[in-house]
Amino acid sequence: MTTDAGPRLPYWRLSAFYLSYFAILGAMLPYWTVFLRARGMSALEIGQLMAVGTLTRILAPWASAWVGDRVPRRIVVVRACALLMTLIFCGMFVARGFWPVALVTAAFGFFWNAALPQFEIVTLRHLAGAGNLYGRIRLWGSVGFIGVVLGGGWLLERAGIDQLLALLLVTMAGTLLSSLLVPDRPGPPAALAKASLRGALRSPAALGFLAAAFLMQVSHGPYYGFFSILLEDLGYPRSMVGALWALGVVAEVGVFLALARLLPRIGAARVFLGSLLLAALRWLIIGHGAASLPWLLLAQVLHAATFGAFHVAALAQVQRFFPAALQGRGQALYSGLCTGGGGALGGVLSGWLWDAAGATHVFELAAGAALLGALLWSSLNRPAADDARAAAG
Repeated sequence: MTTDAGPRLPYWRLSAFYLSYFAILGAMLPYWTVFLRARGMSALEIGQLMAVGTLTRILAPWASAWVGDRVPRRIVVVRACALLMTLIFCGMFVARGFWPVALVTAAFGFFWNAALPQFEIVTLRHLAGAGNLYGRIRLWGSVGFIGVVLGGGWLLERAGIDQLLALLLVTMAGTLLSSLLVPDRPGPPAALAKASLRGALRSPAALGFLAAAFLMQVSHGPYYGFFSILLEDLGYPRSMVGALWALGVVAEVGVFLALARLLPRIGAARVFLGSLLLAALRWLIIGHGAASLPWLLLAQVLHAATFGAFHVAALAQVQRFFPAALQGRGQALYSGLCTGGGGALGGVLSGWLWDAAGATHVFELAAGAALLGALLWSSLNRPAADDARAAAG
């Protein structure tokens, strides 16, 4: 595959990395807490270990951005993170007790969360002027996630939950191997470029983007933390709960394919706004209509907008507001502050309010957060004013 930028796009090698990387998440998200409980961890200890993972998700992108912006070959940072992640995770086979498991979790989680933001930059540089093709590459991450969620469940039912460690190690090794196959597409080191993050953040539109992205992740807190619990409380069987999660990711794959054709026509800024508005609708549907399967099916199909379309449009804004040597720090802001910080805040707030306020009111608050993000974005996104300010500066 080629782009209008000239060099041949290493489509399958880039896609293989996303497939392997998100296969790790497909093993972690549904099964990791079950594994920890089988290891004898209490509910409090499991919650603390999940908090350790969230903390690395906030901090790691900043560290990898600092390194990546100062080396000529960013793919080397990705490979180092993938190698260290894989080697450190081997310690989980012998870790027993809370503190050893917490130490390994913090160390491998740091390098796992550090790798992706830098690889996103490598991918976008390969795409150059064909950024609308990003979705066709990223969809393989969703394929890897679905494959491991479904296949991993079948395997672990038969082989036992202890085999989760082996499954995770295989997916991490696949991530390392695929990173070795991806060629680099260098950019200017930040230390040698005249680029100011503070200057980029003077743009009201850039601040509006970061605030809206943060609020979008806050709004996902009840969904990621309590959606399965809500469905089980309403009497849905676990097989149906799993199928509904899978439906959302299948819809996500569909939108990744469609956006390659639609994004140039609609524009990333409009897709970003539409995703926020549809997120508010989705949370209201879940909050008020979760007892009805048809409404739930609609809500899960909207995952295509609230995750898939939103992420593609958000990366386009990162490129817009943080070009060239600022991409590493811009990606760190989006991954660490918005995705990590917003997700953590949403999870904490949901946990505090779930029993006191009830599911309906918590999802109403989530809808309010998404609507506030849409309001900020529509108010502050002024491309013409930003262009004039840049020309004057």
